[in-house]
Amino acid sequence: MLSESLFSLLTEDLLIRILQKLDSDRKSWRLVCKDFNRVESLTRKNIRILRVEFLIGLLQKYCNIEMLDFSMCPRIDDGAVSILLSHGSASWTRGVRKLVLSRTTGLGYFGLEKLVRACPLLEAVDVSHCWTYGDREADALSCAVGLRELNMDKCLGVSDIGLAKIAIRCSKLERLSLKWCLEVSDMGIDLLSKKCLDLKFLDVSYLKITSESLRSIASLLKLEVFIMVGCYLVDDVGLRFLEKGCPLLKAIDVSRCNCVSPSGLLSVVTGHVGLEQMGAGYCLSELSAPLINGLKNLKQLSIIRIEGVRVSDFILEIIGTNCKSLVELGLSKCIGVTNIGIMQLVFGSVNLKTLDLTCCRFITDAAISTIANSCPNLTCLKLESCDMVTEIGLYQLGSSCLLLEELDLTDCSGINDIALKYLSRCSELVRLKLGLCTNISDIGLVHIACNCQKLTELDLYRCVRIGDDGLAALSTGCNKLTMLNLSYCNRITDTGLKCIGYLVELSDLELRGLSNITSIGIKAVAVSCKRLADLDLKQCEKIDDSGFWALAYYSQNLRQINMSYCNVSDRVLCLLMGNLKRLQDAKLVHLDNVTVQGLELALRSCCGRIKKVKLQSSLRFSLSSEILETIHARGCKIRWD
Repeated sequence: MLSESLFSLLTEDLLIRILQKLDSDRKSWRLVCKDFNRVESLTRKNIRILRVEFLIGLLQKYCNIEMLDFSMCPRIDDGAVSILLSHGSASWTRGVRKLVLSRTTGLGYFGLEKLVRACPLLEAVDVSHCWTYGDREADALSCAVGLRELNMDKCLGVSDIGLAKIAIRCSKLERLSLKWCLEVSDMGIDLLSKKCLDLKFLDVSYLKITSESLRSIASLLKLEVFIMVGCYLVDDVGLRFLEKGCPLLKAIDVSRCNCVSPSGLLSVVTGHVGLEQMGAGYCLSELSAPLINGLKNLKQLSIIRIEGVRVSDFILEIIGTNCKSLVELGLSKCIGVTNIGIMQLVFGSVNLKTLDLTCCRFITDAAISTIANSCPNLTCLKLESCDMVTEIGLYQLGSSCLLLEELDLTDCSGINDIALKYLSRCSELVRLKLGLCTNISDIGLVHIACNCQKLTELDLYRCVRIGDDGLAALSTGCNKLTMLNLSYCNRITDTGLKCIGYLVELSDLELRGLSNITSIGIKAVAVSCKRLADLDLKQCEKIDDSGFWALAYYSQNLRQINMSYCNVSDRVLCLLMGNLKRLQDAKLVHLDNVTVQGLELALRSCCGRIKKVKLQSSLRFSLSSEILETIHARGCKIRWD
């Protein structure tokens, strides 16, 4: 009572200012007292809906919502939208500026149009991965005439007709992503370029467009970012249209455009001295001398991604000498990368923060030492399959790169416990990948756990010497972990899983192929890790019905589960699929104890919610056509294994 009376003396303005200083724990704040709860309700701008039945109550409580996220709510459909809009004269929609509807394939054009029309201030919509969406849904989206941002990635049915309706009605568009909209052609892009003159960001990746589309896009005077990954019909002729077009262009990505050559890319570089980002991965066989010399004029170039390209020490030296503003460099799977080239590249590159050397197998500790000494601001280093790197290189990283946040050492056989001891000096580490590092053990993991307390993602895939003691150390030292991969770490037992139960922030857990864990350990995880959203139990053959029963009742946030090759019965599978209301993706291959009838009942129990399911190919003709048609009609994709 005393504390509540003291808080009541604070004005609403002061309470709002205090709340704004909080990082993220608004839940604890609103539980303090009624005044805190009221202020939190007034200032909340964003809501992510997990269960549609709670939405009306939430909208009554939070009256100033600007962003509504349905991407985690698979049950939203036209009927649910009609009910929501009829509630309280739908006053809650008046301030909504952004709708996130990614993967909401249950919502059709009728409900989509009603929702869009009810939000007069709507500026941004995300309908990415709504693979059933077509021109009718595009027509519904075009009702938001004030739209400035639209993400339609993988809306497979949208064609030039649907895009035309959006282009004509939504002329204020500034950001548009059409990635994987395979029915869109040159005609649609041409009309878009004529009507949406304010476009600043455009992604046409994997579209079957030709160089004619680039002729149209070149007329966009405000375009700053242009992404055209995988446009295999575009060639140098198209890039030359851009040379004198798009005067404000700052970023271009032509990765996987097989018909593009260094000559075509040079024309873009020549015409845009203000270019800041360039992506050309897996499309150029090599970097020509003229192209590299052209980079000299790009004084603001900060990001270069040239994965899969043949390079030489000379080319890397030119990049290092001339691109002094370089912040990120991607050399993944580049042929010809040597120690000498990397040393010449990074010498004096004090601004470099991200360096990707994935599969650059000739890199040794000498190069790593130079990187560490030359790039003190490095935050991300990827060294997957660089198996000549040892504890000597890690010693230098741990001594000099104290700002390092992400390190990928996957399949680096030279990494051992001593290397992890040196690495643990990098106390800012957030993401660490150690998959296939077979020479590390619990001893090295203890060093990481003691000093890297900010770690949120840890990959230990096939680290066969990791066991329960290592997990015990993680449970106390790295309690902020949200992602943990322990697949095929066969020394782990139920004792280790009980330690995982202390990682209450955990959302992604991979336990594939753990032959020594049972239902006892899984229950410990299910009971304690309430935020668990993605769980892989493939080939965990000792987990039986009691373990899956525990998941059905305690893991209500699960959105994805892989239980292939597991021992579950018809009854418990139906219980699991029916109880997990947020489940969107399930892999159900080789469930030997499940009958066809049991599988059909399980699929019916989650029909309308689940978006993807993986089934054994031999069941294609065993399951009834009625259940397969029903699943497809509800927007669920079946992948046959």
